[in-house]
Amino acid sequence: MKYLAQLFERNRAWAAERIAGDPEFFARLIHVQRPDLLWIGCSDSRVPANEIVGLAPGELFVHRNVANVVPVTDLNALAVVEYAVNSLGVRHIIVCGHYRCGGVKAALEGHQAGAVALWLQPLRNLADEHRAELDALVPGDTRWDRLCELNVAAQVRALAQTEIVETAWERGADLAVHGWIYDLEVTVGSAAAGNGSPDV
Repeated sequence: MKYLAQLFERNRAWAAERIAGDPEFFARLIHVQRPDLLWIGCSDSRVPANEIVGLAPGELFVHRNVANVVPVTDLNALAVVEYAVNSLGVRHIIVCGHYRCGGVKAALEGHQAGAVALWLQPLRNLADEHRAELDALVPGDTRWDRLCELNVAAQVRALAQTEIVETAWERGADLAVHGWIYDLEVTVGSAAAGNGSPDV
């Protein structure tokens, strides 16, 4: 319980800091949620969506799962997308993967079992579809990183083909789907940064 107590203390300190800098911060959050952005990212604890793009609470609608996958059979993901597009009116959907993703590695190596294995099956299928390209690369991180990129591109395509997004475009909604990949590695003279892949 000591650890959880520390979380409550940190929450109180965070709230006090917010109020000190902006007395109306929470009053505004209570009354409206109008983010322009839906972020679909990995559950990895090292990639906190709001923080890495410098956005405050209320500015980013977020869905996260292992390996940032958007299966058309996943009601959770589709419900998030539907609510974001139809109720919140987001104008941008960002699928953000990251290099050295543990879920992607598990799919590449095929050593998982149980629920994780079922969840990662689309990624294993994706790896099989691109087997020639992946096998032509140096084994190890190069193949791993390439599958991370291929995964983001596949999820963007899948989203663009959902009835939710297609219907929004048909009615003229100002909506774009973006594929990004984030690099956690920090090198000398630079910070971890994201790279954009072609948008839809």
